Amino acid sequence: MVDDSFFMNLAIDKAWRYQILTYPNPAVGAVVVENGRILSIEAHKKAGSSHAEIRALLGAWEVKSKKSLDFDKDDAKKAHKFLSLLPKKFFIDCEIYVTLEPCSHDGKTPSCANLLSKLKPKRVIIATADPIDSHSGGIKILKETKIKVDFGIEKSRAEKLLEPFKIWQKRTFVLFKLAQSLNGKIGGGYLSSAESLAHTHQIREVIDRLIIGGETVRVDRPKLDCRFSNPQKAPDITIYSNKKLEEFDQSIPLFQVKGREVKVCKSLDLSKGGLVLVEGGDKMLKALSQRVDWLLVYLTPKLSSNEISYNLSKNIEFLHQERIGVDLKLWSKFE
Repeated sequence: MVDDSFFMNLAIDKAWRYQILTYPNPAVGAVVVENGRILSIEAHKKAGSSHAEIRALLGAWEVKSKKSLDFDKDDAKKAHKFLSLLPKKFFIDCEIYVTLEPCSHDGKTPSCANLLSKLKPKRVIIATADPIDSHSGGIKILKETKIKVDFGIEKSRAEKLLEPFKIWQKRTFVLFKLAQSLNGKIGGGYLSSAESLAHTHQIREVIDRLIIGGETVRVDRPKLDCRFSNPQKAPDITIYSNKKLEEFDQSIPLFQVKGREVKVCKSLDLSKGGLVLVEGGDKMLKALSQRVDWLLVYLTPKLSSNEISYNLSKNIEFLHQERIGVDLKLWSKFE
């Protein structure tokens, strides 16, 4: 008996690996199964690149054909064209699990629902619907071409995965990043593993703005670039402080990055859509605790004698956790 929840959870877990990194797109995962055998587990990785279903179908083709693709799997147009030219019954015994309703529109990438309607897999299993009206309609397209569709498998988990995407359509989504030791201490140099640092820098690549407290700027003298992922990019900075910009030491590395906008604000306007990352200590977390949507915690397997920690009393809901290097990456939010 096919366990739909098992396969959908594989897709959801895969999508979490690219949470936020797909901005402004949602994080989406997909799994292709043939007669109970998993052929591929994939996820959307970056806006403008192939969607999760397309990557999963390409992976399934490689397994079934025992060949390798001669083009970039993330080249959406080439991927769609390649799949559309396959023999009509190539995926006839396959079932595809996807965390979000396949898109119906043609934008930066062609419509996944239209392609699936041509490939005609045995069944398409969908966790939750697309919340954007102009993108929805994929289920209708599939059903109109007589493809069996099952909807709502692991819907609650898929909705949590989709939460940032829904929020940044309406207002700014605020992600607070913190790293701490096993006994809850912060400071004293880098705590995170190399993999965690690289992940933070990947997030910095896609955000609209990085917010940091004035005290952190003065004490830590950070650069706040993306050198561990893409040395050519660096986010614009907002310093949350009562001081004026000219009162900060301009020799601090963050001010030396070319092409970057740095501004100082006493208050933050988070009413517009978008994505910001907050990096800071105890004071920043307290100041913005009512405005933070999610927390991203890198928990390192160390005990620290450092006296600094986050002194805030709030209940936390854990959303997802996974290993990253030697660290534990925890996606969470205040209850």
